[in-house]
Amino acid sequence: MIVRIMGEGQLKLADSHFAELNKLDDDLLREMESGDGPGFRSTLHALLDKVRELGTPLPDDALEPSELILPAPDATLDEVRKLLSDDGLIPGA
Repeated sequence: MIVRIMGEGQLKLADSHFAELNKLDDDLLREMESGDGPGFRSTLHALLDKVRELGTPLPDDALEPSELILPAPDATLDEVRKLLSDDGLIPGA
């Protein structure tokens, strides 16, 4: 799967990491629904760090379609709320 972190670039991750990322996505969604700003910030950074850890960066000139688009690390709770669908950041989870 190809993941884009807004403002940073794209990374390729094995589909086997989907469940691990989905757990963080579920946590992020709960924190957003409850308005837990500090929890949201912590979980967003954990999700982005995990993607960076597990993923292989694609070259800057690569134009691959992204299956998952994650907000930038400095995104606010309100900005991320606008990006979310009912399924969270990771579709089909």
